[in-house]
Amino acid sequence: MSSSARQNNEWVLKFSICVSGAAAGETVEQSHALAEVIGEEIAKAGQVLTTGATVGLPYFAAVGAKKANGMSIGFSPAASMREHVRKYHLPHDVFDFINFTGMNYVGRDLYLVQSSDAIITIGGRFGSLHEFTSALEDHKPCGILLGSGGTADEIPELMKKLPPPKGDLVILDDNPKRLVEKIIEILNKKDADILRQLRERDERWFLKPADRLKRAG
Repeated sequence: MSSSARQNNEWVLKFSICVSGAAAGETVEQSHALAEVIGEEIAKAGQVLTTGATVGLPYFAAVGAKKANGMSIGFSPAASMREHVRKYHLPHDVFDFINFTGMNYVGRDLYLVQSSDAIITIGGRFGSLHEFTSALEDHKPCGILLGSGGTADEIPELMKKLPPPKGDLVILDDNPKRLVEKIIEILNKKDADILRQLRERDERWFLKPADRLKRAG
């Protein structure tokens, strides 16, 4: 879900980075402050935060993003705001936009990962493991915040026992700011050709009548 924008009259890429983590349990108590820092760092870097529009660690990441005046997009398992609030009992106050997927939790997880350029796992339980493996299978950069407990601290050992085909896309770090920087660095390298195209070619040719007619003909 990367997009482009102009900064100082030059095109830059803006990436959507998903924060995945437990909605409840021990790692929320242990690592909610770390999740908030991750959200802040994503926003400060000018990127877009995506989460499952849920409580727990993803919620704290969204709080951090909004504190830094960043963009926060939630992907809800519900089909509407009514379901989101009444059926799933999920928050709405820290999101600039909520995508009501109507896919319940498992389908929502896949949609969230597919709609994000990278994923960062903080703490977590089985749902976070599902999002991590889905992202890795789709060859997306995966950041793991070591020391945050739960799934995040189990993944390194799991990778030793079950080496993934794209293990080089998994970034392990115990520093939130450094982890976000490493993920953005990978994304910038991956899409360097796209950025070069944006900067070297007029990507708004379709707004010019003469060009429209020429291409149509």
